[in-house]
Amino acid sequence: MANVAHVDYYEVLSVSRECGDQELKTAYRKLAMQFHPDRNPDNPEAEERFKQASEAYQVLSDPDKRAAYDRYGHAGVNGAAGGFPGGVDLGDIFGDFFGEMFNVAGGRSGRASRAQRGRDIRYDLTLEFEEAVFGKETTVTIKRMDICGECRGSGAAHGKSANVCQQCGGRGQVRFQQGFFSIARTCPICSGTGQVITEPCHTCHGEARVEKEHIIQVKIPAGVEDGTRIRYQGEGDAGRFGGNSGDLYVVLAVKPHAYFEREGHDLHFAVIISFPQAALGAEIAIQTLEGETVLKIPEGTQSGKEFRLRGKGVPYLNERGRGDLIVQTVVETPKKLTKAQREAIQQLGSALGVENRVASRGLLDKMKDLFS
Repeated sequence: MANVAHVDYYEVLSVSRECGDQELKTAYRKLAMQFHPDRNPDNPEAEERFKQASEAYQVLSDPDKRAAYDRYGHAGVNGAAGGFPGGVDLGDIFGDFFGEMFNVAGGRSGRASRAQRGRDIRYDLTLEFEEAVFGKETTVTIKRMDICGECRGSGAAHGKSANVCQQCGGRGQVRFQQGFFSIARTCPICSGTGQVITEPCHTCHGEARVEKEHIIQVKIPAGVEDGTRIRYQGEGDAGRFGGNSGDLYVVLAVKPHAYFEREGHDLHFAVIISFPQAALGAEIAIQTLEGETVLKIPEGTQSGKEFRLRGKGVPYLNERGRGDLIVQTVVETPKKLTKAQREAIQQLGSALGVENRVASRGLLDKMKDLFS
């Protein structure tokens, strides 16, 4: 199974991003009943699915955590502890499960609302490495559906209006009796709106919306990662017949850097030094994201030695502080030597008493990591 920290919480629960609390609760209850460890003893896969569903519900059922997750993804909530979410009543989760699956005949009824929520929009934005680290403000141009100005969102021609659907009587649903149960389905004639437009608007052709371009101001916070989603509520397609607008999701793609590698909030950088610099020590100029700085190389520095520059890494997203810049030294061995250089190195070798030694396994592993 995939690690839950990298799985979309909405996909885990098989719900849409605009789902309500009750839909979220029902989806979680079904998964929890299906994969609960008590019902699946000695089944690691079922246990992992149960933990995934519990973690997803724990985040999405909390308004603040859900808002942070919708805006920044996993980086906004820093994951969540696995296991059954605190404060959830087991009886409440499982008690009315069958009551929601079936509606007993003679139960709830009523007319359907025509309102339909607008579609969410995705915009992919590519950033330079430095822009992701330090943040930026920019504008993006999107196309979205806006309320039709001709019919003012009714979908009907000027002076006309929609008629009540004769198939469902305006309820938006048709019911079928099966034994003791009455099963409701969306009306196939009006698609659940309860009304039918017989004379559509000439501008939007009954859609109630028209496509327009919009320029959106986008603020990228410092410290975002590749794949981060930023949510702009209400900037998606307009809803139909009074429904709420969808959201705009700006999905970030970060270009790799020429020589920095990012791991979380730390940056890694390799610098090549000469044998004399490693043996005798030196002060060398190295590059950081803010410019050059001086790194002191002590005497006897070995290839693969790491130096940590505090606070020179990536800022924490929506928090104070930054990660570190970790500089790894690579000692360069000259490939071509003059006669004088060769004699000098031979004399140095004689003076040092160079001899072969067996390297420990730990050292060999470090060297493999260094040159891999």
